[in-house]
Amino acid sequence: MEQVTIKNTHLELKVLSYGAIIQELWVMNKKGIKENIVVGLKKPKDYLKDTIFLGACVGRFAGRITKGGFFIKGNQYKVHSEDGIHLHGGEKGFGKRNWKISRIGKGQEPFVILEYTSADMEEGYPGTLKVTLTYKLINNSLQIVHQAVTDKTTVVNLTNHSYFRLDRTENLGEHYLKLNCDKYIETDSRAVPTGKILSVENTVYDFRETRSLKEKGLDTPFICREKELPAAIFYSKNSGIRMQVKSNQPAVVIYTPPSFPAVCFEVQNYPDAPNNKNFPSSLLHPGETYKNEALFIFDLVP
Repeated sequence: MEQVTIKNTHLELKVLSYGAIIQELWVMNKKGIKENIVVGLKKPKDYLKDTIFLGACVGRFAGRITKGGFFIKGNQYKVHSEDGIHLHGGEKGFGKRNWKISRIGKGQEPFVILEYTSADMEEGYPGTLKVTLTYKLINNSLQIVHQAVTDKTTVVNLTNHSYFRLDRTENLGEHYLKLNCDKYIETDSRAVPTGKILSVENTVYDFRETRSLKEKGLDTPFICREKELPAAIFYSKNSGIRMQVKSNQPAVVIYTPPSFPAVCFEVQNYPDAPNNKNFPSSLLHPGETYKNEALFIFDLVP
């Protein structure tokens, strides 16, 4: 397992080859002190036992797939399921694979590029999928770009699964969230989409105005309104650190785990898209390039 650190005057990022994991991300708080704002493990080898995808690249399909699999061109592809749900790529998704660190760049915009080739029928998915993941520091922003090509038509939905916590408090009471999302995808008790797209108005999912995350418990896909706007604005009053999340993806899944204070911002396609014809297609065909581009912008609350 390799570990790479890149940094500029604003940010410092530590990445592991295992799972393409973001282990640490250091940002300056309002007191001028650096804080690691992602939840992680101190020893790289500890990630071998991790079960909650800390900082990992999740795929080949992020989120849930139901019905034991999916159909492509009339052919059924079965994938590993527990209680009827296939989650984050299966028994051994991309977050539990060894990636190759193919290139490291220094200078004003340092970067690290990782590569992984997913074999045809790995975890039940058709096609040999070649994935490139780039982490790049651009001034006060972390750019994350997932790209993939395939030799057979397949389904793809990749994202990063970092848990963000912007201060050292023991709850999210001083963390505030705003989403530029008018609609959300209804889910059942297992966080599986029902297929319905609903308005956030007069619901607990209305974050169009900034709200405290004191009452957490989210595992919800929100539909992004405009690509030009940040999908999410997240900040801590304690540290003064603010994070804006921009993406070219149609949705962002906001997840607050029950066991510790943190928030995932999973920019991606709609969960269970292969089994919902009214959702954006997750198909990737030979000759096409899948691209999920996200930008995490950091500054201080005015």
